[in-house]
Amino acid sequence: MTRRGTACQCPAIKGRNRCRLHGGRAGAPKGNSNALKHGRYSASTRAIERRLREVLAAGLSGLRGGFRQQKGPPALR
Repeated sequence: MTRRGTACQCPAIKGRNRCRLHGGRAGAPKGNSNALKHGRYSASTRAIERRLREVLAAGLSGLRGGFRQQKGPPALR
């Protein structure tokens, strides 16, 4: 579909439903390893980061609670 809402008159790309002007060649091919530059946003890295944030949050909440219970500066304890 074009902006006017009518069908495009250009022929569709082989193996696709759209022409080259309206998104027939859009995106990288599936399994394109050339697009991978680093693993920062991979599913496994994101899972590790999520778990690390959970562990740190649990540890920090325990530390914050411990500091609130104690009174006075550390040198006087």
